[in-house]
Amino acid sequence: MKKLIPFAAILLAAGTLLAADASKDDLSNAIKKLAASDNYSWTTSTDGGRFTSSTEGKAEKMGYTTLDITMGDNVNHAVLKDGKGAIKTDGDWQSVADAAKDDGGGGFSPGRFFALTMQNYKAPAADAESLLAKTQDIKMADGAYSADLTEDGAKERLTFRRGGGNGPEVSNAKGSVKFWVKDGMLSKYQLTTSGHIEFNGNGRDINRTMTVEIKDIGKTKVEVPDDAKKKISS
Repeated sequence: MKKLIPFAAILLAAGTLLAADASKDDLSNAIKKLAASDNYSWTTSTDGGRFTSSTEGKAEKMGYTTLDITMGDNVNHAVLKDGKGAIKTDGDWQSVADAAKDDGGGGFSPGRFFALTMQNYKAPAADAESLLAKTQDIKMADGAYSADLTEDGAKERLTFRRGGGNGPEVSNAKGSVKFWVKDGMLSKYQLTTSGHIEFNGNGRDINRTMTVEIKDIGKTKVEVPDDAKKKISS
């Protein structure tokens, strides 16, 4: 009987690993199904204590992505396509490339910060795929897939690097993510990150939760202002 115990333990461990692999494959397929859809919309809410924001986004396959991002009393707009983009903050539309340039004046520029953020923006399907690649030990509970991020994955989510500059130093980085699937397709995900950031001699603790809810799959109409199209194509 004693000889059977180690063998049973091996079978149990193997079964657990196979279940985890199956869960990850199922979730990956659900994300890919969303990516393959003709179009979809989403809402994103981010709560970071002193910092909150919300986003209304729309995307079409092989086409444009539009974003309306509210931060406090300000609403910024962006249109992205094929690695290029245009943004509108408090004036006319600008190309992301032009808005992201350092004018040499130093100091903080909200418009430039927004443009730099848009250079690395990923719509939910691509974002969820990137998150999944940085998870470990996926579990299924209460109707959702959940997993912890790797330390590098959590650091990446807490760090913003300016073009040509050094980014903040991050310590005690932790992160976790939950994914919900409906009808075989990703319908929602929630990312929670925490850590300590040091930048330019200033340090603070970060606790941030981002929730993305996907809707109107196959029913979304993406409308792009002509001025934004011109900035992208120029």
